[in-house]
Amino acid sequence: MKGFISLPGTSSYHEDYEAGKKAGNYLMFHLTIRIPDTEFFVYDPNETGEAIGWVECQPLGGRFEVEKGVFNLFVDSGKPSANEKHMKYRLFLKNKAGTKITLNGFKKVVDDGLLNIWRDTSTLYTTVYEGYVEEKAEPKAKILGTGILRILEKDFIKQMTTIRSNGRTFSERKDAALRFGELFLGNLWEIYGAQFRGAEPELWRERDIPVFTLEGVKGAKISHHPFVTEDKISVGLIRFQKKESKDVVILMHGLTTSTDMFVMPEHKNLVTYLHENGYGDVWSFDWRGSMRFSYNLFPHRYNLDDIALYDVPAALKLVREAVGPGKRIHFVVHCVGSISFFMSLLAGKLEGITSVVSNSVSLTPNVPTWSRIKLSFAPFLMEGVLRFPNVNPRWHYLPGFASGKLLAKFVSLFHHECDEPACHMLSLMWGTGWPACYEHENLPDITHRRVGDLFGATSLNYYRHIRKAVGRKSMIKYEPTDKRYESLPNTYLDGASKVKTPILFMTGDKNKVFKDSNIVAYETFGRLNPGNKNELFIAKGYGHQDTLMGKKSDKDIFPRILEFLKKHS
Repeated sequence: MKGFISLPGTSSYHEDYEAGKKAGNYLMFHLTIRIPDTEFFVYDPNETGEAIGWVECQPLGGRFEVEKGVFNLFVDSGKPSANEKHMKYRLFLKNKAGTKITLNGFKKVVDDGLLNIWRDTSTLYTTVYEGYVEEKAEPKAKILGTGILRILEKDFIKQMTTIRSNGRTFSERKDAALRFGELFLGNLWEIYGAQFRGAEPELWRERDIPVFTLEGVKGAKISHHPFVTEDKISVGLIRFQKKESKDVVILMHGLTTSTDMFVMPEHKNLVTYLHENGYGDVWSFDWRGSMRFSYNLFPHRYNLDDIALYDVPAALKLVREAVGPGKRIHFVVHCVGSISFFMSLLAGKLEGITSVVSNSVSLTPNVPTWSRIKLSFAPFLMEGVLRFPNVNPRWHYLPGFASGKLLAKFVSLFHHECDEPACHMLSLMWGTGWPACYEHENLPDITHRRVGDLFGATSLNYYRHIRKAVGRKSMIKYEPTDKRYESLPNTYLDGASKVKTPILFMTGDKNKVFKDSNIVAYETFGRLNPGNKNELFIAKGYGHQDTLMGKKSDKDIFPRILEFLKKHS
């Protein structure tokens, strides 16, 4: 195997490989793997083989002989929901000058598509340590370099001709080779063939966190408040009450998410943070775009006017009746939930709102160029040509050769930034980027693994309304001649001068879904309604979704929301 390493390394393998290649830090090894007993090796993943040979890297000290080498094949990665195994190498090395180093490497074999088998099985993520270092001692060991090694096709072909057995008879040698082949190919089938065998019910048992759990909020009285809108759609609120409070907070999620984005148990979530900081009565509104409602799996013709006219006013009325008179009502709204809330507010459908926190976008949607292109043709392509009833981030996990699964696999061909197919689909559904909805480093690993449970499917008509608004650079009525919406304005910004409610416009500086939409909204409201109490918060290092569901949101984002709420409480 041959490649490059960065000296010293940063543990970012791909970046270190490129830096090492630029610096000319070439490293290669030539090994013979000796397996004492194929029966033990096949049936016990922890059984090791012996690695014999040498490593050469001039910047580290030339040629090193392997003093002791250990090889494991197809060891579980330790990730409970990931169909992933590792091939592991640990080489204790010594050169003629007596310098001792340890080379540790692993190949990550994961269910990321049949087309990636060669990439996975031929790529070794490599770390070099000073001295002889066992696995348990790695956290305190000194890293000399990190990078990537690969085996070339011609070397692999040659390698396949070198498999030998020292069985006493031809039959024993044949059986040993066959057992090893069955082990290797069987594990590859177990990993890459899972997509053809596994269905959603099997994957359900492997989830780190159950779907729709409310376990993220402790010590609160939780009650469900379903209701039917005037146009006969079932929606609902969930109340998380820790104590009586003069100030009541209502949360609104984005399209294809749900209450779950505010109550995630893997980190300090927004509901818990508000409870701990004096806001003991928090409601989360699952409006008609929530993934909790199965009608979003079917084609429909709802648009954002419906949400502004029927959903939001009715939810506010229900909360007011439940909490009683004299309470101050604050909203924290996100994405399409934010757009719909502001449409309702500026149409005069909401009164007496004390303050609003808007994340990412409100009434002036602005999207990247590729997103504009997708908005122009995707609804027709998905519904009219491909005949999909919805677009779904979990298509990859469908059983068999489902058409949605094939599209998900095609999308994954263009996304090498991670191994999570649902993440790739989200980048198709929303925004432009690798990934688009968030910055990977801001999400806990467990959150990234379950993004397919936190974002659901949706029909395409909401995209059509957003497309019209993006073309006009502000939210407009979708069907101006429809009498159902005659009480709504044709252009919602017309009502901006009448709004007295203080607003905190918030966005990440790496927002690849709605770009600078809320910055434009803040400036627009300032121009149309001078003297308002609005504020702007740009979260450094954050994108679209991770502001409210990131692993450090309680330290980087929530305090700013709290500050604004307290200012108006």
